[in-house]
Amino acid sequence: MTARTASPAKQREVLRALLDEHGSTYAEEAGIRLRDTPQPLYRLLVLTCLLSARIRSSAAVASARELSGAGMRSARAMADASWQDRVDALGRGGYRRYDESTATQLGKAAELVLDKYGGDLRRMREAAGRDAGELRKLLREVPGLGPAGVEIFLREVQGVWPEAGPLLDDKALDGARRLGLPADAQTLLKSARGLKSAPNNDPVHLAAALVRAAVDTEVADAVAAGAGEAAAKS
Repeated sequence: MTARTASPAKQREVLRALLDEHGSTYAEEAGIRLRDTPQPLYRLLVLTCLLSARIRSSAAVASARELSGAGMRSARAMADASWQDRVDALGRGGYRRYDESTATQLGKAAELVLDKYGGDLRRMREAAGRDAGELRKLLREVPGLGPAGVEIFLREVQGVWPEAGPLLDDKALDGARRLGLPADAQTLLKSARGLKSAPNNDPVHLAAALVRAAVDTEVADAVAAGAGEAAAKS
């Protein structure tokens, strides 16, 4: 349900509470220190593929950690691992509903990254001419990565690939509506400017926090309540 639009002062309190409690990216939750280097970019791609299925994000994050812990941190390592190794890692992460089909997709995706980009997603970026629209097209070629997954990848990678942003996608804007915030990216970025949890008007963590509100009504309700208490005390 969409909340009534809050006043500007209430909007900042809502954003402050949201970012303080729920501003971690999926990559951070999965233990990925995202940099513009092959391994973290590939690990983000794997995580994004896992998040693309209709499964709890916590299971996707846990499974990404298990795959990494089993040594599958690069396209080469993923391709060289057996299908059963991938299935077992996904199972340990709680990714049981789609473990077999996803294990197959991860293998195919690794082969594509190796064959087309030499295992280095920075080459995909260059092949796209550092254009977000072209990058979307190339990402759609990855087995298991649909439109929603592409947006997740771009939302998370925009901190190291600036051409992907500033991106607050439809899912993030759904979260804004639920919290009574304006569903306009530029307005939200401006409102978040200067908040401690959003240094340098960082769209990455703002997008991550808004998505949490979109997918979890308990998050939205708790943030709204906390912001209301903070506003009452001020």
